[in-house]
Amino acid sequence: MIEAGLIVARFLHYAAVITLAGASFFPLYAYGRGGGPRPYGLHRSLQGVLFRAANVALFSGILWFVFAVANMSGTLDGILDPEMLSTVLADTSFGKVWIARLILTIVIIVVIWSRFESKSSLRPDVVVPVLAAALLVSLAGIGHSQVEEGIAGAIHIVSDAAHLLAAGAWLGGLVPLVLILSTDRRDRGVEPVADLDQVLVSFSGMGYVAVATLIGSGLINSWFLVGSVSNLAKTPYGQILIGKVVLFAGMLALAVSNRFWIVPSLAKARTDDPSGSVAWTARLRNHVLGEQFLGFTVLVIVSLLGTMRPAIGQ
Repeated sequence: MIEAGLIVARFLHYAAVITLAGASFFPLYAYGRGGGPRPYGLHRSLQGVLFRAANVALFSGILWFVFAVANMSGTLDGILDPEMLSTVLADTSFGKVWIARLILTIVIIVVIWSRFESKSSLRPDVVVPVLAAALLVSLAGIGHSQVEEGIAGAIHIVSDAAHLLAAGAWLGGLVPLVLILSTDRRDRGVEPVADLDQVLVSFSGMGYVAVATLIGSGLINSWFLVGSVSNLAKTPYGQILIGKVVLFAGMLALAVSNRFWIVPSLAKARTDDPSGSVAWTARLRNHVLGEQFLGFTVLVIVSLLGTMRPAIGQ
């Protein structure tokens, strides 16, 4: 029960923090150079996503801490033991990092809430993205990346941080993209959220960087955690990691089909027959939802792998 609770808590936290980061990064690149102004409707929707994600991050962060302490003590009652709590909070790197992360999450919630009703500036700001990036990167300060020491440890932490940021930009960025693609402007009578072609091109450009970073940092992390092809094939950790790679390949296949088939077809339909673009927009939205599903399934696997002994140690 404790291990299952820890996996669920880790998944919820990864999903929330990645959504928070990706949705906050999105306005910085999606509307062209300098980030164009956002219509108020989209601004409100994004603020709502950020606020909910930050609150889930706080709740799941507390839940993760509870199950981590229970896992260390061997029983759920361990969370009620003052001596055990004091030891985890004061004498472990996990406890110190987690205190800082929970405080940072509360700060993010307060900042987002303070700006929720503001119409004074609908242009992107950097405060929430910077705070969200710090919260996401701080996950590299716990877990398997802490095994190595010295230069090897520093390389592993930096690689893990880059991996997290790239995952946040891509998977988290899909959330506002779905919001845009799901907006039926003809029926709801609202102004266009942005130039769709510009948004799609900008998202693709970010995607190239994110995918390259994920692949490069993933290979580095695998070197530290798996060590060899034989370990990849013969250990439970390696076999589950293969499943993660397969799902990532599925995400990549959908992204490639979007970039080189659906997006050009949508642009052509918008030019030739605007009414004919509705079907292509729906198809693109479904592909993006497919990417999201595969991506969050990857997070389930990541949450499981985080509780397992790395293949290199088996």
